[in-house]
Amino acid sequence: MAADSSDAERWPALPLAWWADTYSTLHMWTQVVGKVRLALAPPVNHWWHVTLAVTARGLTTRAMPYAGGSYEIAFDFIDHQLRIDTSEGRSRSLALEPQTVAEFYSR
Repeated sequence: MAADSSDAERWPALPLAWWADTYSTLHMWTQVVGKVRLALAPPVNHWWHVTLAVTARGLTTRAMPYAGGSYEIAFDFIDHQLRIDTSEGRSRSLALEPQTVAEFYSR
């Protein structure tokens, strides 16, 4: 299937050189969040329980069981936030801003 011009306009060029530092940081941050999912999500064959799901705003762990309830961690790339939402209605947001992986983990 051939792409029309409207498809090309929706997906602009994104050379890695333009965002290499962001790519590296995001890769490490998603690994931290992925380790949380690995520890809490019930195992599924082929490690499907560890993947992050794509959303309209970024990436999410989907609901993970914890302490009789559940919570979800979501990267919101539109508002530049990491959101943590619980099944009890509590929420916490952290700004996605330049920081080391150690600083990200400690927050």
